[in-house]
Amino acid sequence: MRINYKRYGLYLIRWQLSTPLLAPIVAIVKGSSSPFGTSEDWIAATIANLIGGLIFFWIDSYIFRARVLNNHWEIEEEVHCADCGKLCRGYRLVKGKNYDRSDDPHPEFRCEEHSRIKHSKMKNRLI
Repeated sequence: MRINYKRYGLYLIRWQLSTPLLAPIVAIVKGSSSPFGTSEDWIAATIANLIGGLIFFWIDSYIFRARVLNNHWEIEEEVHCADCGKLCRGYRLVKGKNYDRSDDPHPEFRCEEHSRIKHSKMKNRLI
């Protein structure tokens, strides 16, 4: 897996942006004398956010790279199903893993039932 260090750095900075919120909460919970927190509270919040960013970058990368999230569907109202001819709301998969029909000049829409059937057949073929 190739690491995009610029994205990783921006992600860690984004995590540090929550430090001004976290430090006063730590101060309130521990009963600190200052409502904005002591320097120790700010250091602890900064370290906690650094550790959180280092860990959750990989978890978030996995979640947002998941194949389910990469599918792009197109939905049209009042179309004829390509399989049964029924006039209905039509569905078609435009993009998926190893599948791209975004430039299809004659897109085929299917009713919900036939769309599920075709998608399961394609999923077995493309995996």
